Amino acid sequence: MLQLKKPLAIIDLETTGVNLSTDRIVEIAIVRIQPDGTKQIKRKLLNPEIPISVISREMHGITNEMVKDAPTFKQAANEIKQFLDNCDLAGYNSNRFDIPLLAEEFLRVGLEFDFSQRRLLDVQKIFHMMEQRTLGAAYKFYCNKNLDDAHRAEADAVATWEVLQAQMEKYPQLGTSIETVITCIGDDCIVDFARRMIMENGVEVFNFGKHKGRSVVEVLRAEPQYYDWMMKGDFPMHTKHKLTEIFNRTLLKKG
Repeated sequence: MLQLKKPLAIIDLETTGVNLSTDRIVEIAIVRIQPDGTKQIKRKLLNPEIPISVISREMHGITNEMVKDAPTFKQAANEIKQFLDNCDLAGYNSNRFDIPLLAEEFLRVGLEFDFSQRRLLDVQKIFHMMEQRTLGAAYKFYCNKNLDDAHRAEADAVATWEVLQAQMEKYPQLGTSIETVITCIGDDCIVDFARRMIMENGVEVFNFGKHKGRSVVEVLRAEPQYYDWMMKGDFPMHTKHKLTEIFNRTLLKKG
């Protein structure tokens, strides 16, 4: 059984599309689990202020008409932030999509949300490490239930929590805490959520393009124009934020 030292928030997003730089949240559901096991659920439709793609509408069934009178993320941001207060974060494929996109939304509205002090647990990573399946198959495999409302945020978030609990029972090697689970499955050594930069031997290196595998600091010192190119490019705001932190640190060292 998972033993929590602090609340755990399981997050699921439905969105206008899958581009971290340009797409927006249309529905967010958060299942907040207290250390004593009590559960609270928050679900909100959000007006993304851009059209929902046809592919996404077909996936989650949320239309532009359904969200036209919903609050924007900016209007709901403080409420969401407060609900996530002091929580570690979890989800299904959350480290690659839900959490990065949530970070983008907070950055867009200028509301500070510190992800660095929270453990980030991706339930999909456990499943892929152990069984190689999707959330629907995971739900059937671990819980022997059909995920009838797949691709609706609340159903997916609740199912993810049930899958995580079942995984804790099935795999004793995961231990009984967020820390032991992440130790078992491995923590992602990333710098930005979009994984354009990663950590290798304690050093930030680029994870794409012509400089892949090279130290970010080394590249910025040799080619300062690469920083300008990335800042003007179609990269997520979180990537640009982290790049700027490194760039400023590099300049200070040079001085």
